[in-house]
Amino acid sequence: MADTAAFFNEYLPEKLKANPDLADMGSSFQFDIEGAGTWSLQLTDGGKVTEGPLEGADCIITCAQEDWEGLLDNPSSGMMLFMQGKLKASNLGMATKLQQILG
Repeated sequence: MADTAAFFNEYLPEKLKANPDLADMGSSFQFDIEGAGTWSLQLTDGGKVTEGPLEGADCIITCAQEDWEGLLDNPSSGMMLFMQGKLKASNLGMATKLQQILG
């Protein structure tokens, strides 16, 4: 199973460096992963991942660590988790952009 901290601290920053088009999507996300912590993703000016909340985030994603790590292993399970109420997004339209980042 994927590791949440490794995803935000290692994988995601490297993916943004390798894919500058993703790093400048012009949006921001906050991930509240229950049992693991909170991370923020700013997709402007080359992209930036930080630990902690982001004031004014365009979309806040909330999920339990077990479900989040399952999503990292199988990104197509996102809709199922959302329908089950296990994955919540404050802005569903923005949340759909995450497939590009997770996939």
